[in-house]
Amino acid sequence: MARILMIVSAADSLTLADGTAHPTGFWAEELAASHQLMREAGADVDIATPGGAAPTVDPISLDERGGVEEADAALFRAYLDGIARDLAAPLALDAVSVDDYDAVFIPGGHGPMADLAHDADLAGLLIEAEARGKLVAALCHGPAALLSATRADGGFVFAGRSMTSFTDEEEKQGGLGDASPYLVETRLRELGAVIDAGPAWQSKVVVDGNLITGQNPQSSVDTARRVLAELEARTA
Repeated sequence: MARILMIVSAADSLTLADGTAHPTGFWAEELAASHQLMREAGADVDIATPGGAAPTVDPISLDERGGVEEADAALFRAYLDGIARDLAAPLALDAVSVDDYDAVFIPGGHGPMADLAHDADLAGLLIEAEARGKLVAALCHGPAALLSATRADGGFVFAGRSMTSFTDEEEKQGGLGDASPYLVETRLRELGAVIDAGPAWQSKVVVDGNLITGQNPQSSVDTARRVLAELEARTA
């Protein structure tokens, strides 16, 4: 049975460009749809957050403000309710070892921009995962978490790697726009990532060796499926 460590932001707010606090958290679909697909495929999925703090679902990811239809929001709420015990008591990032898992999976929402992007414990996990060739997957704003992975010399561990993320275009069209403290796509490019972006709001998954990234919420299921396919291929 594959073991997957799902690393989730514990942030419940993001400081905007003007210094004000914006309520945020993880994006419901990205966690719920991915977690459900992985569990249904027989994977063992553990949830971990910085400090073991219970994560917060971004409120707009469960209503029409976030472009989510009520029927879909109801399904996501029901699934999250079903794993409420796991969400209430996640593992702490500083207490997990990448050696215990076959893959790391990071869903988005704006939360990762606030905490995971500069979390030292996560940096250590990602650097170790990369060194050991473990699968590293990140979805939508989840690739902001990759920003934490810098070496002692300041080099970006994933420089030169092909990936995607929530694009600058999508942030401006349906995200925080100019209020965003930074743009994930732009920041990754600045550090040397090779961004392979698809059309806005359409599913896009990029695979570069052990690195798997999905562009937006619409990529949730396809990203999780690709992780499962890669894990299966590794055991074939």
